[in-house]
Amino acid sequence: MLPPGRVRRAVAAGLLLLVASAAAEYPDRPIRLILSSAPGASSDVVSRILADELIKQMGRQIIIDNRPGAVQTIGTGMVVRANPDGYTIGYANVVTLAINKALLPDQPYDTDRDLALVGQFLSTYNLLAVTNALPVKSVKELIEYAKQNPGRLLNASSGNGTTGHLGGELFKIMTDTKIVHVPYKGTAQAIPDLMSGQVQVIFDNLTSISPHVKSGKVRGLGVSSLKRSAIFPDVPTISEAGVPGYETNSWGGVVVPVRTPRAIVSKLNAEINKALQSPTLKERYAAIEAEPTGGTPEQFAAYVKRERIKWAEVVRKSGAKVD
Repeated sequence: MLPPGRVRRAVAAGLLLLVASAAAEYPDRPIRLILSSAPGASSDVVSRILADELIKQMGRQIIIDNRPGAVQTIGTGMVVRANPDGYTIGYANVVTLAINKALLPDQPYDTDRDLALVGQFLSTYNLLAVTNALPVKSVKELIEYAKQNPGRLLNASSGNGTTGHLGGELFKIMTDTKIVHVPYKGTAQAIPDLMSGQVQVIFDNLTSISPHVKSGKVRGLGVSSLKRSAIFPDVPTISEAGVPGYETNSWGGVVVPVRTPRAIVSKLNAEINKALQSPTLKERYAAIEAEPTGGTPEQFAAYVKRERIKWAEVVRKSGAKVD
């Protein structure tokens, strides 16, 4: 009979072999990708582009499961509770991993404790746009109008806690203006109201707002990056147009339940980084002003930490709450 110590070592070795074998065969069936956003939202668009490349590479179907609502906690919670086998993965972004830490201190989970970061795969910026019915044609004119009409302008966003919401709060802090936040259930609901003039202002991801600016249905005033957009070279940055130092960006990556085997996390990370090198993906991302990023789980974690500090300060200064 083997001594207890050797039995434990033998069991541990056996488990390692099973995990290694499972990772080597992974994936052998479809993968579900949970998005905490509505169909048509920018995160939905960029995730589907990535999924198309992963399907080609991995030879398995990736099923997109949109679960919007509750400041992205519904979809994120589903990832947290999923079986940690690599067949349920999630999209997590600046909202779920950074902003909500300050905005929603009583979340039903802890993203640090309950999720494992696989890797960041994109970064993009917002565009400040206004309804054509508003008599302003620049950022400075918008600031002047807002100061002359405190509380009368409505800032639509795709939801509480988004960069459209907090980016607007940062704008108000830096310009000393009073603009009312109006959260929607998604960009697809907010933009029609912007076009019709029911709301007047939006800070929205370039991936979703750009077609409407190009068509002239809404007016673009400034981009939230510190350099001009390649697809809107004539639109100044918000920083250069009257709010020096203003910058926000939206980013996202893939996460899995925390107990997912490291070998599977590494496999997913490698596949994502490979997909981001695809000429097709790069072309499709460039068309919507999304930048493929990539990197290791550790690099993703370090970036999340920096972003949390920034957005916690915006929440603190603005007093932002879930409306």
